[in-house]
Amino acid sequence: MFNLIARRLLQAIPTLWVVATATFVLLRLAPGGPFDDEKPLTDEIKAQIEAHYGLDLPLYQQYFDFLGNLLSGDLGPSYKYPGWDVQEIIAQSFPVSLELGLWGLLIAISVGIPIGTIAAIRHNTKTETGLMGFAMLGICLPSFVVGPILLLVFALNLNWFNPLGWSYAADRVLPAITLGLLYAAYIARLARSGMLDVLRNDYIRTARAKGLSERVVIMRHALRTALYPVVSYLGPAAAGLISGSFVVETIFFIPGLGPFFVNAALNRDYSMVMGTVLFYAVLIILFNLIVDIVQMWMNPRARHE
Repeated sequence: MFNLIARRLLQAIPTLWVVATATFVLLRLAPGGPFDDEKPLTDEIKAQIEAHYGLDLPLYQQYFDFLGNLLSGDLGPSYKYPGWDVQEIIAQSFPVSLELGLWGLLIAISVGIPIGTIAAIRHNTKTETGLMGFAMLGICLPSFVVGPILLLVFALNLNWFNPLGWSYAADRVLPAITLGLLYAAYIARLARSGMLDVLRNDYIRTARAKGLSERVVIMRHALRTALYPVVSYLGPAAAGLISGSFVVETIFFIPGLGPFFVNAALNRDYSMVMGTVLFYAVLIILFNLIVDIVQMWMNPRARHE
């Protein structure tokens, strides 16, 4: 286990360097600058502002300064939020995005696994057709369609929830459903295919031949192995739920990290974009590492290999 963790962390170093370099280059190649959309500035004032942030230095010098600050844990100041460092903005807003992503992941697992399992048990029946049709519907409807529909029905017409905000526990419901529905559909498909493969194995037939109830066969003997593909998917899914909540946070006006990232990209806030991208890259690496550890715990053969 220690060798696995050490190997993954060593592999993360060149990955993060590539991400940092690619982000730096792409931002500098994009037309315009962080202060081009401000109110009209004289050339002298604009030069002073760029000198204050080091943007007047040669490009290679800016790159090495960026890497040096990154190694020391300094993501730099935000160009559009004076007085705020990027790490301060992330520390303040990311907990909201993390909570939203975890609620979405909980909904995706709670909905996807039962649907996939029941569909596999009821194979070639109308139940399977209806459940997998629902899963396909979740895949086809993006969050920017599901979110307004939920707002229209449950917030504006039925008045069950607040349409905006993040102040009360009920404010988590609609955003979490919007975010988790897509991933619930993928998990349902994976759980169904995994369960169908497991139910054809000889040890399942042996368990049934011994007179065990169907519930015991499914819950104790089949489910753990059938969920192996789902666990493999949970790493990218968790990273996608937490890092891909920009649209949901915008629709429901949630004070997470998503609006800061979107505004930073639109305003060419170099330090904010680079800091956010690297932060999410680290999260993705950590989630994938956790999934690898869980897979080794579930599969002794993988642990031995």
